[in-house]
Amino acid sequence: MRAVLVEKPNATPTLTAVPDPTLEPHGAVVAVRATGVCRSDWHAWVGHDPTVRWPHVPGHEFAGEVVAVGGAVRHVRVGERVTAPFCCGCGACAECASGHQNLCEREYQPGFDGWGSFAEYVHVPWADVNLVRLPDDLGYREAASLGCRFTTSFAGLVHQAGLAPGETVVVYGCGGVGLSAVAIAAAAGARVIAVDVVTDKLALARELGAAETVDARATDPVAAVTELTNGGAHVSVDALGSTGTMTQAIHSLRTRGRHVQLGLLLGDDLTPRTPLERVIRRELKVLGSHGMQAWRYPEMFSFIRSTRLPLEKLIGATRPLAEAGAALEGMGRFAPVGVTILDPARPDPAQGAAPSA
Repeated sequence: MRAVLVEKPNATPTLTAVPDPTLEPHGAVVAVRATGVCRSDWHAWVGHDPTVRWPHVPGHEFAGEVVAVGGAVRHVRVGERVTAPFCCGCGACAECASGHQNLCEREYQPGFDGWGSFAEYVHVPWADVNLVRLPDDLGYREAASLGCRFTTSFAGLVHQAGLAPGETVVVYGCGGVGLSAVAIAAAAGARVIAVDVVTDKLALARELGAAETVDARATDPVAAVTELTNGGAHVSVDALGSTGTMTQAIHSLRTRGRHVQLGLLLGDDLTPRTPLERVIRRELKVLGSHGMQAWRYPEMFSFIRSTRLPLEKLIGATRPLAEAGAALEGMGRFAPVGVTILDPARPDPAQGAAPSA
């Protein structure tokens, strides 16, 4: 098969021929029809993730068609249109038994713990636990755009923070995670304030339902949010993942507010100084959100359908696999506006046609 191979951290990703995935008895092989490029992929590429073994194929936000199933698989069929959580559970450990497959003791992440979806095919372990059938009205690109960004935002706001209609939510960072959080919170009936430093991203946040936007280059975002909310938001979200935005988000809360940390804090921000004194004095709650279990996807699909949430607005450019390196490099500066999708079937413009394996 063709796949985007990275030989070592920061090495130029190369589209090349590699062996097809090995089918495990409990697993399934999925033909990738679309895969998202996420800042988490960038973290893996530059060497921030210790679980990655080199050479490596990145990618963890994908949708496609089942082309093979292992002998132990009982509920997945060849030909089904599917996606999967980025955090796959084994189905047998204590956390999985309690319904928290996203916190599995043997967690497997395609694109981190093993080769991922920047390829024509990807292997999904414990397929009966992790594969999710796509609704007929959900396309591959839209399904891939849900990826880890949308599902993590949905679980963080709905399941972790218990967001209620009429509450105020401030979202710091309007990349893929942040825009997903803006769209979900607005669709859930919250008043949303979006904070970023890029005008185009703030404009898209308004299209997705943000009632107010704050340009952090031009004003102190904490002071602006405090004024707009008459004392602070009910819920704050750090969707970027930095010591600065995390601190600003917590300081933007009203008394007894809830902070949801969605952006990964890695590299120099791995062990940030957290304003716990403020957390104590105001009885704030600080919550994490690590993906979402496969069994909860139907609830998310129903939410998207019932609120008519415009997933297409979350999607930015669609590019061929050969441009994965350029897409990853861009993540190191600032995430592009909207989710970048890689399409394994799209020809490389430099070649005029997709190379054969």
